[in-house]
Amino acid sequence: MIETDRRAMLKAMVAGASAAAAAPLVAAKPGTSRAIRVIGHRGACALRPEHTLASYAKAIADGADYIEPDLMPSRDGVLMALHEPDLGKVTDVAAHPEFADRRKAVTIGGHRLEGWFITDFTFAELKTLRLKERIPDIRPGNTRYDGMFQMVSFDEIVDFVAAEATARGYPIGIAPELKAPTIFASVGLPVEDRFVAAVAAHRYLAQAPLIVQCFEIATLKRMRAHFARGGSVQLMQLIDDAPMIPLDVASAGGTTRYADMMTGEGLKRVADYADIVAPDIRALIPLRPDGRLGDPSPSIGWAKSAGLIVGGYEFRPENRFLAANFRDRAGPDARNPGGSIAEIHAYLRAGMDQFFTDDPGIGRRAVDTYRGGRA
Repeated sequence: MIETDRRAMLKAMVAGASAAAAAPLVAAKPGTSRAIRVIGHRGACALRPEHTLASYAKAIADGADYIEPDLMPSRDGVLMALHEPDLGKVTDVAAHPEFADRRKAVTIGGHRLEGWFITDFTFAELKTLRLKERIPDIRPGNTRYDGMFQMVSFDEIVDFVAAEATARGYPIGIAPELKAPTIFASVGLPVEDRFVAAVAAHRYLAQAPLIVQCFEIATLKRMRAHFARGGSVQLMQLIDDAPMIPLDVASAGGTTRYADMMTGEGLKRVADYADIVAPDIRALIPLRPDGRLGDPSPSIGWAKSAGLIVGGYEFRPENRFLAANFRDRAGPDARNPGGSIAEIHAYLRAGMDQFFTDDPGIGRRAVDTYRGGRA
């Protein structure tokens, strides 16, 4: 089948999903047009190992409007939930002698990495691995769950969320991030068409809220061709560090930096294909030299003027991750829910519309207590 025919078929497959409007997951208060959405970053990874069904379940139970899986392809093209390509950081692959010869050194994005990489494993092989806590020194409580859960595919996540939504009687959103499409395409594993086909295969996603995220511009433009505005699917342009160039742009010889995308004119261009812009929260309100919050960036207003929803990643409840004015004296790795809520409130006052959090329960409390109730 020629490429144009294949893309036309995929577009037709998702036409119904793109056109179906979903009921809003969090209704706005009377008199306000904003609905603040809480996105469970890799589930509830402050409380459970990231990208486990336990993490997603905890996020949903604690009030997340969306759960967020990062997606990467296996060697046989199955989209799996994984944040980093090296399996050694979050699985027990090192304990599998049958995979010892898969360990190798690679260069990704200019960085040399050594480990076991997802593109060397089939879906069936990945399912033999067990997940573990990524940052045990900071979140030792999560290590009690090490080895309990398998890696999961996007298909499995959608089925799980659909079951949760059916049991609870309300829709639960999914916010998948397509990780490094340019890199995976370079090794013969393009992710965009696989993702579009996966969305089309799930009846739940015909109307459930779906946010498709990516740091790359070209991928989101391809997604816009499949998912029309006004339906249940929104597109989120993620913004990396200001001096960096999106990988797809750099690979094509371009020079547009993320800093250029966050100017008034740059955000207008983002709005041509995306619905949401989401930088690191410290780009929305930078830290002062003393570690305390500074003044909000004018980019928040520019984004809203361009018609964009403003998101941010990500709030984490431990003291070491908070701005200095919200920390307590319990130590750098101690959980500080009150400080995290106060920090989230500061960003909501600055105009942030939605946010990623490692602890959706804290995020939900922050939204529910912001100006007296759910916004």
